[in-house]
Amino acid sequence: MSGAPVLETRGLVAGHGGVPVVHDLDLTVGSGEILAVLGANGAGKSTTLLTISGLLPTLGGEILFDGQPVAARRASAAGAAALARSGCAHVPEDRGLFFDLTVGEHLRLVGRRGSTGDADRDAALDRFPALRKLLGRRAGLLSGGEQQMLALAMALAGRPRLLLIDEMSLGLAPIVVEGLLPVLRTVADDTGAGIVLVEQHVGLALGVADRAVVLQRGRMVLAGTSAELAERLGDVEAGYFGDAAGIH
Repeated sequence: MSGAPVLETRGLVAGHGGVPVVHDLDLTVGSGEILAVLGANGAGKSTTLLTISGLLPTLGGEILFDGQPVAARRASAAGAAALARSGCAHVPEDRGLFFDLTVGEHLRLVGRRGSTGDADRDAALDRFPALRKLLGRRAGLLSGGEQQMLALAMALAGRPRLLLIDEMSLGLAPIVVEGLLPVLRTVADDTGAGIVLVEQHVGLALGVADRAVVLQRGRMVLAGTSAELAERLGDVEAGYFGDAAGIH
């Protein structure tokens, strides 16, 4: 772990409609650290992020953000917004964009307590300079890669302490993803933000993350540094294909 914990989950139980799909999950993400959460569809990855960011209720266990317990809560837009203002940014799988708004209008929507407004938005655009010439274009007319850049820029404009990214590579060509991943590394290194990256593409995720965990049916079945898991790709694949018994 690179620094003091930004995020901890202890025995987290999460799910939908009161039905658990994530069980007894312990995660720790340090300041300046990238944690990759890997697993097949239905493993509980997105549910985990939605619960951390307050969009789904906790069903058990606890969540600590910057060392402070986040009280067990019902999901609510107000609660999620309050957590976002305190420094938790969530880039969802669908990117969370308004297709009729321009790039510039999206960026004017964001900010959090202590934010310096235009300066933070400019800093976010510096991470994705291709967006500067697209400020007047509607989000619905952007390519998939441009939409992902906008979603990430919006998150970064709020100067997050914790950045949750769900399936960044979804629907994008590998070459586009390879251009975005180094930005996450520099964000973690430059700002000290902790990043949780949910991914299905193992090689891409391990190439940028410090550590990784593999979820299977809502339970952690494998964890280690990215280098360690890169040497155990057979075990990682076993986690994807439901062979937890084969992981040692």
